[in-house]
Amino acid sequence: MADSSAHTPDELLAYLDDLGISHSTISHPPVFTVDEAKRLRGSLPGGHSKSLFLKNKEGRMWLVVVGEDQRVDLDVLAGALEAKRLSFGSPERLMRYLGVIPGAVTPFAVINDSGNGVMAAVSAALLAHDQLSFHPLANDQTTSISSKDLLRFLASTGHEPRVLEAAELASPVG
Repeated sequence: MADSSAHTPDELLAYLDDLGISHSTISHPPVFTVDEAKRLRGSLPGGHSKSLFLKNKEGRMWLVVVGEDQRVDLDVLAGALEAKRLSFGSPERLMRYLGVIPGAVTPFAVINDSGNGVMAAVSAALLAHDQLSFHPLANDQTTSISSKDLLRFLASTGHEPRVLEAAELASPVG
């Protein structure tokens, strides 16, 4: 679980510096949805995502990070993760485990999961981008890093991610 004092965006960026991870951050008005982010970001290059904080019937948690336009079927994903009945975690549970509010969910939030109670998963399609952009624990900023460095960051926090193929996220449309 997240400890009682969640990291600040500045502490996260200092942690990335300590890891030798190159990053750039821009400030902007708060955004809460993918559509708001799309309208606001202009030509910010790289892969853009949506991060889903999920729990199963037994109370196990996942942070699933996919491309902003990727379809996710919770039943298909539950089968891939061998989890029964996935649903979205409550705002209270999100704050308790990852130390962020809805709208600021990000793979960077695992820095607050000191007990490693949250399993991480990232889509292969998102990782195919050279650069990725995420909120740095607050939804009024966006930080860009390389996909390789995202994996390094996750591993450094004890959250080696499961890489998910498209077929593990949703049934093919057709």
